[in-house]
This record gives sequence, C-alpha cells and structure tokens, in this order.
Amino acid sequence: MNRILEYSTLLRDIKERIQKAQIKAVLSVNAEMINLYWDIGKMIYVKQKQESWGSKVIQNLSKDINNELPEIKGFSERNIGFMLQLYKEYESDFPIVKQLVSQLPWGHNILLIQRVKDHSIRTWYMEQTIQNGWSRDTLSSMIKNDAYHRRGNLTNNFQLTLPKPQSDLALQTMKDPYIFDFLTLTEPYQERELETELIKHLEKFLIELGAGFSFVGRQYHLVVSDNDFYLDLLFYHLKLRSFVIIELKKGEFKPEYAGKMNFYCSVVDDLLKHKTDQPTIGLILCQTKDRIFAEYSLRDIHKPIGISEYELTRELPDNLKSSLPSIEEIETELNKETQDNKAEKQHG
Repeated sequence: MNRILEYSTLLRDIKERIQKAQIKAVLSVNAEMINLYWDIGKMIYVKQKQESWGSKVIQNLSKDINNELPEIKGFSERNIGFMLQLYKEYESDFPIVKQLVSQLPWGHNILLIQRVKDHSIRTWYMEQTIQNGWSRDTLSSMIKNDAYHRRGNLTNNFQLTLPKPQSDLALQTMKDPYIFDFLTLTEPYQERELETELIKHLEKFLIELGAGFSFVGRQYHLVVSDNDFYLDLLFYHLKLRSFVIIELKKGEFKPEYAGKMNFYCSVVDDLLKHKTDQPTIGLILCQTKDRIFAEYSLRDIHKPIGISEYELTRELPDNLKSSLPSIEEIETELNKETQDNKAEKQHG
C-alpha cells in the first residue's frame, strides 16, 4: 500500500512539473511573439515617419511576406495593422507594461487596445485576465458590463465588522450591480426561478461573482432549535477564507432582509465555520435599492453584510451607444476579415 501511495505521489509531482514547464513554454513563446510584433510595428512606424509612406506599405508587406515566407502565419494586412497599433499604443511605456502584455494572448491585447482607452483601466483588465484566466469572450463581456467601475461599489458595513486587510479584500471582491445577462428570464418571474437559472448557468455565474468563489450548495439546510432554515446560495471564498451567503430578492431592498442575513451569518459561524476561517459574509442581491435606506439598515448590524443590485440586462449609456459601429460598418469589417482569412489559407 505504501509503495502504491508513493508511486501516486511521484506521478502527481511529475505531472505538476510537466504542466508548469508547458505553461512556462507557452508564456515564453507568447512573450517572444509580442516582442516581435512590437518591433515590427516600430519599424513600420519609423519608416512611415522618415519616408512619409502611407498605409499601402502594410498591404505590400503582407503580400510579400506571405509570398516569400508562406509557412509563416499571422501576417495578414489586418494583423500587421494591429502590430503598428500595438507600437503606437505603448510607444513610450512598453518596458513598463511589457510583462503584462506579454502574458496575454494576441487577441486579448487587440481587444484591450480597441475597447479600453484609459491605460490605468486597461492595466486593471490585464491583471484580472491573468489572475482569473479570462477567455477573450469573457474579457469582452467584462469590458462591456464595465466590471472596472462596478468593483467595491456596493453598500456594506465591512469596515466596521471586519479587521484590515480582510475588510478591504471583501470590499474589492464584491461589486454593484451584478450583471446576469446570460439568463433568459422575463417578467414576471419568482425568486426561486432566478435561483434555478443561476445554478443552471453556474459557470457563468461564478465568472460574474469573480475569482475565488466555490459553490457549496443551494437551499442549504440549517437547523436551529428544531427549526429549519434554508440559505438561497452558499459559497466559500478561497481568498477571503470565509463562507459567503447569497440571498436573492425580487424587487426593492427591505430593512428586514439585513436582520435575517445577520441571523444566517451567526448560524453559519456557529455550525459551519472552522476555527481558522474568517467571519461569514452575507451578500443580499436585490433588483433595486435606495443607498441611504440600505446604509441605515446596516448601521447597527454586527455581521459583515453587503447589499447590491442585480440586472438581467444592462442599458448602454448614451455616450457608448453613439460610439458603437453601424450595421454597415460591422458588415464591412466582417467581409474584410473573411477575405483576410481566405488569403491566409491560400498562402498556407
């Protein structure tokens, strides 16, 4: 039995070492590619400045590179244009952001350059993408739903009920509002229907909640003095090292929700919390809330509780609507991308 256990341990250690080496190799290749693209962008930019060359040089370069190096992919006219854009975007601060940029796939970098113009906000999305392993579609969704400005925005009493730095970490972990645009619910619906749909789309729900949330149970059963209580959703947060109770409410926030959540947190602390765990945190999700009303409701509550809104769809701000491409522009871009892909296949 010991030999079997020792072999299993050896196999596990070797697999972990192989996986680490694979990840390191992928990151190394990606970093070299990003450096190459930035250098090419710089070379084109300098020549355009010195020789007053127009954009046709990109078209010529794409054609000649594909003719003379047919085995090399990624040098369509569109992609070379992105290389030039990469250099222009990070011309002065590439050494500073290089470590972040080189850890992201090329498609992620293009998306960030096109969609996030503020460099500090873009850096935040880079860090979150690396930390959470966001796919390109997930990153796009986070940008669309303005994840940067939603973080730490909920009504809460964390500073009064949790020690530092736990209170700061809890605040940065939660957001307001939560966007559940992956659901297909329409009015009228019941709270239990919302709960069912969230569990049905648990992976997307966890992405929206953020890194660290681990699902424990739905309608989690607790018994207090022979009375049955059921928590809507119970999670454990790996970074906070605490249980997180989520209660889903239809309509506007009511003060009694805070008192009930305070009770639930006390029970979980007594019945489930390990001595090494941090205090249980409650998160009340409502469709709407009056912030001042919510703040009063938490004033004399002794357990850490946050109150946030949730939205099934998000209304775009007017300034963003005006910046969206027209149908004609989208069709033109799609046709161009299709032609680029055909050209690359022909050269391949």
